[in-house]
Amino acid sequence: MQAITESPGSKQRGFTLIEMMIAMVLMTVGLLAVAKLVPFSIRLNTANRDDSTALVLAQNEMNQFIDVPLATTAIVDAAGNNCTLGNGALNVFVGNPVVPFNGRQVINFAGAQVPGYSFTWFDPNDPARVSYDVRWASYTRANGARRFIVGVRRLGGNFPLLPVNLDSMVER
Repeated sequence: MQAITESPGSKQRGFTLIEMMIAMVLMTVGLLAVAKLVPFSIRLNTANRDDSTALVLAQNEMNQFIDVPLATTAIVDAAGNNCTLGNGALNVFVGNPVVPFNGRQVINFAGAQVPGYSFTWFDPNDPARVSYDVRWASYTRANGARRFIVGVRRLGGNFPLLPVNLDSMVER
């Protein structure tokens, strides 16, 4: 049995200093790119949490609005907020202004809240005490049917997400 040996003329070759420097630069660029994604991911995760909370809040308010008799013009919601559901005007939105957006009507958050048709809500489960702007508009038809548009957004802005808007029609 013979041992395998290298011939005396062959040289072992490893990484050169230049190759190592190029590899380190590439690794550094890759790590910096990943490090820049972490704060963006955290911010987007927070925005998604706020958006989910706004959606649940809007659904809760909408459910309370559509459960009352159509002739009811005001209620006190489950959180103790006084909510006006209309003033008897027919075929016109009352409450917060409504604007068209992508082929549908949504609450306009550009102006101030309309008393009786809005409130500010604080998330009791959030240690940061995030607050939400809740607004709605009501549209009553001559046949007694009523349409509600409820909009909710985080105070301080929803970036990168738009406010949540729900639209529902009730006819009995």
